[in-house]
Amino acid sequence: MSDTLRLEITDGIALITLNRPDRLNALNYELIDRLMAALDLIETDAATRAVVLTGAGERAFSAGADIHEFSGSVRHGAYTAVRDFVRRGQAMTARLEAFKKPVIAAVNGLAFGGGCEITEAVHLAVASERASFAKPEINLGMPPTFGGTQRLPRLAGRKRALELLLTGDPFSPARALEIGLVNRVVPHGELLPAAHELAGRILRHSPLAVGSIITAVTRGLNMPIGEGLQVESEQFAAMVPTGDLTEGLAAWAERRRPDYPGR
Repeated sequence: MSDTLRLEITDGIALITLNRPDRLNALNYELIDRLMAALDLIETDAATRAVVLTGAGERAFSAGADIHEFSGSVRHGAYTAVRDFVRRGQAMTARLEAFKKPVIAAVNGLAFGGGCEITEAVHLAVASERASFAKPEINLGMPPTFGGTQRLPRLAGRKRALELLLTGDPFSPARALEIGLVNRVVPHGELLPAAHELAGRILRHSPLAVGSIITAVTRGLNMPIGEGLQVESEQFAAMVPTGDLTEGLAAWAERRRPDYPGR
C-alpha cells in the first residue's frame, strides 16, 4: 500500500507488515493511518478472512510510537497532542480489537510501547523466541496512551500489569506467555508459519460465527456478566437465520465437514 506498510493477501489471509525497519517499525502518524486504511480494505473483502500482522526486518515488531514526531505534537500543547497522537493511537488499537475478522500478531522482535499495545489489542498473538516486550513510557515521564493502562491489566491482572507499567522493565516472551499477552512462543524461523497455521485452523469454521464470537468477547469484557450474556444471546440470535448455522447443524447430523456459504 505504501513504503511504510506492505499488504499481501494469499489464500484468504492478509499479511500486513509494518515497514519501517530502519526506525524499528516505529508508529508514526502515516504508518498508523496506512494500517487503518488496510483494515478498511480487508474488512470489505469477503475473500479475506484473517489477518496476520508483523514487522519488517530482524529487530523489531514495533518499538512503539515515533517519539520524534509526537514530541512535535506535545510542543504544541495538550489539545494538539491528544488530537494527533493519543486519539489516533487509541483508534488504531480499538479498531484492531473490534475487527470482525481475526487478527493475529506475529511478534518478530521488539514490541515496546505502542508495539506492545498492538499485541494487547489484537485477538491472538504468536511470539518469536527473539521477541522482547516492554512498557517503557514511564521512562519518558508519561503513561501509555494507546490503551496500555486499560488492556494490560485486563490481560495480566492489576498487580502484574502495574509492575510492568511502573518499572518500564523489558520482559521476555516466556513472561508474555505466562501473563496471557501471547498465545505461543516459537523458534524465530517458525514464526510466520505458526501464525498462518493458527489462522488456518480458524478459517475451517463459519466466518459469521467467527465474527460473532469476536464481537461477543470484545464487547462483553467491558460489561457486567449479565449484560455480557445478553450480548452473547444477541449474537446467537443473529446467527439463527443464516445459512452458516443451518449448514453447521446439517453437517453435524450427517457426520460430514460443513461447507459454509461464506467460506
